[in-house]
Amino acid sequence: MSNREKRPAQVLQGTLDLIVLRTLATMGPQHAYQIASRLQQLSGQSLELNQGTLYPALVRLWQYGWVKGTWGKTENNREAKFYELTRAGRAALDRETTQWHRMSRLVERLLLEGTEG
Repeated sequence: MSNREKRPAQVLQGTLDLIVLRTLATMGPQHAYQIASRLQQLSGQSLELNQGTLYPALVRLWQYGWVKGTWGKTENNREAKFYELTRAGRAALDRETTQWHRMSRLVERLLLEGTEG
């Protein structure tokens, strides 16, 4: 197996926003480490999110008004910002999910057509 085959899965642009929104919709308010851990768990350890990936996504979602953050204490009694969906974030999740399904069907069709003679 080559080094390229061993590397963790990379998230397509825009996809991280969608899966973070879905995680918050499912799990409720979470801090960044909880979000990253949950996504890594759900992916069977195939997806590794570092701070350089997750924090910019959370800032972007906050700037869009799709999440809000409040400071609180973690289970280890550390200060952390907990993120939760806003009403606009729930609406965005619905729109973005629909768009994702539409785009994934298109990509699938294009990949299948590319294999046909």
